[in-house]
Amino acid sequence: MAPRKKPNSSSKTSTESKENADLPSKSIDDKIKVKSKTESLPYKRSSLVWISLLCVFIYSSWAVHHYQFDVLPRPLSLKQAGKRGFSEELAIKHLKSLADFGPHPVGSDALDLALQYVLAETEKIKKLAHWEVEVQVDLFHVESGSNNDLKKGLFIGRTLVYADLKHVVVRILPKYSSEAEENAILVSSHIDTVYSTGGAGDCSSCVGVMLELARGVSQWGGFKNAIIFLFNTGEEEGLNGAHSFITQHPWSSSIRLAVDLEAMGIGGKSSIFQTGPDPWAIESFAKVAKYPAAQIIAQDLFNSGVIKSSTDFQIYQEVAGLPGLDFAFTDNGAVYHTKNDKIELLRPGSLQHLGENMLAFLLETAGSSNIPKEKTVKIGKDTREDQAVFFDILGSYMVVYRQRLATMLQNSVVLQSILIWATSVSMGGYPAAGSLGLSLLSVLLMWVFSLSFSLLVAFVLPLICSSPAPYIANPWVVIGLFAAPAVLGALTGQHIGYLLLVKFLKNASTKREKNTSSVVQADRINLEAERWIYKSGFLQWLLILMAGNFYKIGSSYIAFLWLVSPAFAFGFLEATLTKARSPKPLKIATLVLGSALPVLISSGTFIRLTGTITGMIVRLERNPGNTPEWLGNVMVAVFVATVVCLTLVYLLSYFHLSGPKRSVVFASFALFGLTLAGVLSGTIPPFSEDVARTVNVVHVVESTGTHGDTPPQNSYISMFSQTPGKLVKELEHLNDEGFVCGKDKVTDFVAFTVNYGCWSSKDTESGWSESEIPTIKAKNDRVKDETVTEVSIDTKLSTRWILAINTKEIDDFKIEANSKELVQIGNSGGVDGWHIIQFSGGKNSPTKFDFTLFWSHNSTRSTQTKGDRKSPLLKLRTDVDRWTPKAERVLIKLPKWCSLFGKSTSPQGLAFLTSLPLDF
Repeated sequence: MAPRKKPNSSSKTSTESKENADLPSKSIDDKIKVKSKTESLPYKRSSLVWISLLCVFIYSSWAVHHYQFDVLPRPLSLKQAGKRGFSEELAIKHLKSLADFGPHPVGSDALDLALQYVLAETEKIKKLAHWEVEVQVDLFHVESGSNNDLKKGLFIGRTLVYADLKHVVVRILPKYSSEAEENAILVSSHIDTVYSTGGAGDCSSCVGVMLELARGVSQWGGFKNAIIFLFNTGEEEGLNGAHSFITQHPWSSSIRLAVDLEAMGIGGKSSIFQTGPDPWAIESFAKVAKYPAAQIIAQDLFNSGVIKSSTDFQIYQEVAGLPGLDFAFTDNGAVYHTKNDKIELLRPGSLQHLGENMLAFLLETAGSSNIPKEKTVKIGKDTREDQAVFFDILGSYMVVYRQRLATMLQNSVVLQSILIWATSVSMGGYPAAGSLGLSLLSVLLMWVFSLSFSLLVAFVLPLICSSPAPYIANPWVVIGLFAAPAVLGALTGQHIGYLLLVKFLKNASTKREKNTSSVVQADRINLEAERWIYKSGFLQWLLILMAGNFYKIGSSYIAFLWLVSPAFAFGFLEATLTKARSPKPLKIATLVLGSALPVLISSGTFIRLTGTITGMIVRLERNPGNTPEWLGNVMVAVFVATVVCLTLVYLLSYFHLSGPKRSVVFASFALFGLTLAGVLSGTIPPFSEDVARTVNVVHVVESTGTHGDTPPQNSYISMFSQTPGKLVKELEHLNDEGFVCGKDKVTDFVAFTVNYGCWSSKDTESGWSESEIPTIKAKNDRVKDETVTEVSIDTKLSTRWILAINTKEIDDFKIEANSKELVQIGNSGGVDGWHIIQFSGGKNSPTKFDFTLFWSHNSTRSTQTKGDRKSPLLKLRTDVDRWTPKAERVLIKLPKWCSLFGKSTSPQGLAFLTSLPLDF
């Protein structure tokens, strides 16, 4: 058989050329145009559609946040709640009564009144309890104690000493079950406040809820476990109330589960932000809570040290080894420990939300036989796998599962993803490998540009604004100041990656498809590049999931959702296994289907965390003037840019083919410009009467003496702020008070240092007396096998003081008062060369103390130059809750958008500073 003759391609070409030659030139051009249109119709996207989609994305995220965090239950009266229910009306009554006492810190008359109120209310509960229920009320008085058991967070290198504390303790248990006394659930909060606020939120709201819970629980019977309500004092001075109860009260040995109620703002939903290590408590809560609110991401941030705070739950975990739950109100975080922690800012339904959840939880756990009987041990690799991963969905449903299941699921997704990518690259060869690398580059560029644009604003704001943090009173300003530049940067960086990817694919396609027309080739390359940019989001979230899974981070479920859901949508609607099929434009349905679940689960949490961070800026500077003014802005900018890059990576990948880019750029510039104009013009003020700037005013009396001699005094008013920014606006109201501001006068308050502040020595002679100045006297200095020095300290009328011991010279110490040992030997260690002793107590606390100091073998004492006071042996600050005439006058003149800020290490109105030199 003769072979079949192949068509002569050259002859075909020459024939077509001959036909074309017979046509006029215009016809040839028209034919080429028609042919090009037939081969490819370039895909165009409407700017309006995609800008609308971006707006829908933002609105949906805000709607999720609103429903998840802002929707509260209807407050109930006693009649509506019933004898066995929870009534916000009654809880609010308790809150108002406590807040009306004004600030009630430890040692104050107001705290005594608050204690008597709580005691009287618990006695009423006892009288009206159900006949099957026994209510025991105890006014527990702690004479003294010390706490050096805390080794994490704010308490590293500290010894906390306390005296003359009083707590109200209520135990509710069934009358006819002797076993109930052996197994108890603790519900705890604190009555005391800092000196600067009446503490409606922190934590009179918690006490009001607990009193109403105790009333409701006392009307139920059939319990198998006791419930103990601890109304403690001393929490604000270093968690002393919880520590004294756990270490000294006889009922503490029966506690199997601890629940702490706290407030880091006022009102809103009280969410669980810490739990564990035993997951039983959170699982029980999830089963019965009517309005569940819990986010493990808050626990991860708290444990990482990003949030510089602590609660009584740390005592229950570290000292007592108890599992449990830690709740907190977090709305209006900027008012924390300021005068604006007031009942007017409490939203209706806030206490009802916590009360109903807690009542259901207590009834469930008090009637359970499965309550943990053994105290937990330190968390290790084995126990970590049994910890709970938890989060709520829209405040209506709660998801709880063990870390072991999370590890298994996440490992599975990681391995499958790696396998899919490896298979894809091996099948695609060099073009696929190059595209993968450039996809990663696009992600990197997206992050670099987004962070750069946002950080640029963070650095510029302090230079052009009256306040370096102009968003504290209006947190939504963050959207215009930081989110708009972050979106612009993310789009810019991703588009550069897209262009590089197009260039690479064009070179690869030219070698591979020489016979394809340039128009078809260009469209195919653009569409393929778009798909790779979309898939770069998978790579981003895969890397985050791998890191989270490796370190067993509970909030890795967010990365899991943002990887699996979009990948499933892409695989279901877009993916193809054959090369014959040309790439098509990404469908809107792919984006909507892939993003719906992640947005539903995580967007509200991201928005809430942004609000929490902006609220923290008001108290950012622990050592005023020690950090640059832009630091707070950098924190906010980095977080906002991170959220933008994480959540918009898929959406922005749709913007590179056509119109939306210009619209997004214009909208970003417009939003940023309008917001900045509002800030610069003062239309959007940085602070308000309800969200004030922290400005502390302290009358300081400095003295340094040796061997009890009468020391010289240096008296002045010190004014400083924990909020970033200079005190220029505040000083305008104090023109006639003689203040000078700057970094020329550094004030060492022992627990912290004021590196930038304002000071005035004008009219500071009155309001204090020399008899109130504390004394430090070296009584005995002997050398045996080791050098030992005995020192006596008289704090005069102060029952709140802080002492720093030079750990470069001193190895250990012990403290005695009234011939009773308060702190035993075994207190080595410190931070930055100092060990801090923090004392607080009631009116009957001792004021004379004997210290025994054990010198280090490496002490430089013998090499010190006589009279050198740069490195004292001891530094002491004593605090008095009193306002001198000058300090009071300054407070009155300060603008209303200023507020004092109190914490355990901050001085009160009058502070005495003294020290013992090394060459005493």
